[in-house]
Amino acid sequence: MRYYFFILIAILSISCKETEDKILLQQQSSKALITPNAMVVSARAEASAIGVKIMQKGGNAFDAMVATEMALAVTYPFAGNLGGGGFMVYREADGTKGSLDFREKAPGAATKKMYQNEKGEVNTEISRYGGLAVGVPGTVAGIFAVHEKFGSLPLDTILVPVVKLARSGFIITEKQQNRLDKYREELLRENQDSILFSKNYQMGDTLRNIALANTLEKIIKNGRDEFYNGTIGNKIVAFLEQNGGIITQQDLKDYEVQWREPIEVKYKDLNVISMPPPSSGGIVLGQILQMIEPYPLSQYGHNNLSYIQVLTEAERRAYADRNYYLGDPDFVEIPTYSLLSTDYLKKRMQSYDPNQATPSSEINYGEINGWESMETTHYSIVDSLGNAVSVTTTLNGAYGSKMYIEELGFFLNNEMNDFSSKPGVPNMFGLIGAEANSIAPGKRMLSSMTPTIVEKDNDLYMVVGSPGGSTIITSVLQTILNVESFGMTMQEAVDAPRFHHQWLPDEILFEPNAFKKQLLDSLKGKGYHINENDSQIIGKVNAIKILPTGELEGGADPRGDEAARGF
Repeated sequence: MRYYFFILIAILSISCKETEDKILLQQQSSKALITPNAMVVSARAEASAIGVKIMQKGGNAFDAMVATEMALAVTYPFAGNLGGGGFMVYREADGTKGSLDFREKAPGAATKKMYQNEKGEVNTEISRYGGLAVGVPGTVAGIFAVHEKFGSLPLDTILVPVVKLARSGFIITEKQQNRLDKYREELLRENQDSILFSKNYQMGDTLRNIALANTLEKIIKNGRDEFYNGTIGNKIVAFLEQNGGIITQQDLKDYEVQWREPIEVKYKDLNVISMPPPSSGGIVLGQILQMIEPYPLSQYGHNNLSYIQVLTEAERRAYADRNYYLGDPDFVEIPTYSLLSTDYLKKRMQSYDPNQATPSSEINYGEINGWESMETTHYSIVDSLGNAVSVTTTLNGAYGSKMYIEELGFFLNNEMNDFSSKPGVPNMFGLIGAEANSIAPGKRMLSSMTPTIVEKDNDLYMVVGSPGGSTIITSVLQTILNVESFGMTMQEAVDAPRFHHQWLPDEILFEPNAFKKQLLDSLKGKGYHINENDSQIIGKVNAIKILPTGELEGGADPRGDEAARGF
């Protein structure tokens, strides 16, 4: 009798476990979406919906990009912006590929040692807060460049719904309330007064930004010059002059975007298209993919010991190269071909020992023959014609420099922190920089943003990207591998727990409570340093996969308020 009793208990336990697993899977996949025609996946449902509506009106993916970018400036001021910048990778329906760099620039009065005192010590506060932290914004120039080159609908048709959204307002979510609560004191301190976003909002409140609506209306009426050579630009300069900034009217007038050739890397039967410098994303992602290609990842198993080891060792080597060689290609010569060559990357992995960790102190940048932030946001778009855009945009820190122009309704960036203020001194993401990323007038600061498009058999396969500062690259990497090596759906790939290594500090960062203690202990036994104490998430991936049926499968990250919309 006792025997049957224990069998019954075992069956019930298994049944309960299966039920729990099903509930967990349902919770993880609650945002999964499959649509037949077009899709936008972004940090806010309102922004995704506006992008989709533009395509339903006959607009293409590039029109939707302009609408989504500005809708995020309204609903997600944590990172969405008029006062920041970003990168776009695109693939047209005919297979033509390219990228747009609308990254911020250093002002003309910037100097190499502007954040150092007379002793050569770096003051990290002034590169993160206040007027001196602000780089020349590129977002508005970016949307106009995209519209001029690819747009199919009039700009007012695209942006009027965004203006209406700013006037009618958006609902504060729980996560948004938490962010505003967290940074309220900093917002009050840096602006020396209360501002629209320093009020005590509660989840469910409606936030209306009338000033931003007015700013957008002026931009619709007067075009790009309104921001860079008109009344809005004049107000930006006057505001910064009052707050210790050095951006001039000439800096704004001189700002230009750059169309660049994307980085393309083969990984097994995939062609991975990503952002070139001044983003480090494409090169570092490409290096890691090629270093791990010889290893049987599928056999290792997802997030198992050998898999984590191989990725970690490739990541530490790629990030070491990143920190030495990469910067603004308009100012420094970057050995892209050498850094991505098969022979070089094979040599980089020769010191990998599966029995023990390779300390980062023993890893330097490689010898070759020849020569961004948690507070970022990413969105992916595919239209019914087959055009695809992958866009990552940022203010750098949370609400950027915290400097808010009340009259205009938007925050200014603190991208100057992404320069190497002094070789060997880490920035706010712990990344160590070198001479290639030193400060110079008109120079663009190095970034980790990694907007990426993946082809398979010459067809569009995935559109993917993430915020996350230095963890952006590894978040994109693992999402691609989750689909390709482990057969996950797009949503499952986005949901899966992530880990990260960036050379220095010499530790593997794990998402908390997502990895088994036995696994972490095994890694420690091989000499790896584990960080599971930082209660931060790693990335917030927004991605689209094209299914064999031609349908679009969205993956919206449950770590945020991300949402997929389509038709």
